Amino acid sequence: MIGACGIVCDECDIHRAAEDASLAKEIAARFQQRLGTEVAAEDIRCEGCKGARDRHWSPDCWILKCCVDERGLEFCYQCEDFPCPRLAEWASTSPRYTAALERLKKMEGECG
Repeated sequence: MIGACGIVCDECDIHRAAEDASLAKEIAARFQQRLGTEVAAEDIRCEGCKGARDRHWSPDCWILKCCVDERGLEFCYQCEDFPCPRLAEWASTSPRYTAALERLKKMEGECG
């Protein structure tokens, strides 16, 4: 399963935490330690962009809103503005996000 942004959901700890209670507890502890934010381990879950919004980790994700809600697309690469400056900026903030953008570019080339 690949998100609208190109992230592979099965590689995401939050997505995997729904099936792994110890991972969920570990992630909740990270939120507490790094951000001082209390998150219940049972709330660490995500069904991805194609799942129910009430089961999405970040239902207010700007990429999800732009791509899926506003433009009615499944993936960002399907947009006439791909890759937009905002997506490129997002991708530059993390190696994982950079890989996601590259995946979308590859998908665009294959499905073009």
